[in-house]
Amino acid sequence: MKKVITFGEIMLRLAPPGFLRFSQASAFDVVYGGGESNVAVSLANYGVPVDFVTRLPKNDIGHCAMMEMRKRGVGVEKIVYGGDRLGIYFLETGAVSRGSKVVYDRAHSAMSEITEGMIDWKDVFKDVAWFHWTGITPAISQGAADACLEAVKIASELGITISTDLNYRAKLWNFCSDAHRESIMTELTSYCDVVLGNEEDAEKHFDIRPEGLDITKQGHDVKAEAFLSVCQQMMQKFPRAKKVITTLRGSISASHNTWAGVLYDGKKMYETRQYQITDIVDRVGGGDSFMGGLIYGLLKYPENDQNALDFAVAASCLKHTIKGDANLVTVDEVEKLMGGDASGRVAR
Repeated sequence: MKKVITFGEIMLRLAPPGFLRFSQASAFDVVYGGGESNVAVSLANYGVPVDFVTRLPKNDIGHCAMMEMRKRGVGVEKIVYGGDRLGIYFLETGAVSRGSKVVYDRAHSAMSEITEGMIDWKDVFKDVAWFHWTGITPAISQGAADACLEAVKIASELGITISTDLNYRAKLWNFCSDAHRESIMTELTSYCDVVLGNEEDAEKHFDIRPEGLDITKQGHDVKAEAFLSVCQQMMQKFPRAKKVITTLRGSISASHNTWAGVLYDGKKMYETRQYQITDIVDRVGGGDSFMGGLIYGLLKYPENDQNALDFAVAASCLKHTIKGDANLVTVDEVEKLMGGDASGRVAR
């Protein structure tokens, strides 16, 4: 497979052990992760050559973040250095009826202070087949949005497949108005061939809603048909998009979710089986693990969107059993679950 590039911010994640609340914590578990770095780790696990591009501070903590990528088999040669600090986020893991909570501390991070021209994209994109970004990157700062736009324009000129996970984050986008945010995301998404996003992403970024349906009243029994109109509206708004995909998460509790996905190619809607994910270990990075599985699936099964979608959902289902941001599963483990083996028996 040809190389994939992902671009975004990697952060230091600090979380109280187990299910402790922030106010109970006397220590924090340390993990490094972020939307695009998580996708890169998934792809590396599947044997796909992948580079992660970001901006890191040239200090010990930035070095730790870089080494975390390197030890997972992700290329780090295109990372640029500068700025004073790595972004941080604090995670309080929820349980049963208490949801998880995230507090960001990423203002003035090295990545938030990136600007257009800092990355030599034509060099980065040599021998590259796929470029991936998420809606988190342009939400960090105007400079990050400008750098992301610079990247998609050059990738488009070079004929590289471009994908995005729209990833609306209410706690970000502090630097601009809603109208400016929509303008930024509309221009960036217009360059994309593959678009992943749920109903909240479509509504918040583009004011696109499911026709004749209130998703908030669907509970955990989320039906794929409800999103057909969203996919159709997305393709109408973004004619370059060849595939629009959404994950279907039903939240019974913080510890028990249902999980499935749909893909629309402009003519047909593909749907996966629905998984019951009980006793969730860590749901952070669930969408990123889906995206990593999807990119792998579309590269491996270029003529079989159903297989690609099935792989993505199974991979993401397994991520919910793994502590940390990244999905540390193998192709064999994903294909085993795709085949219906969810027994969890010991492999001897």
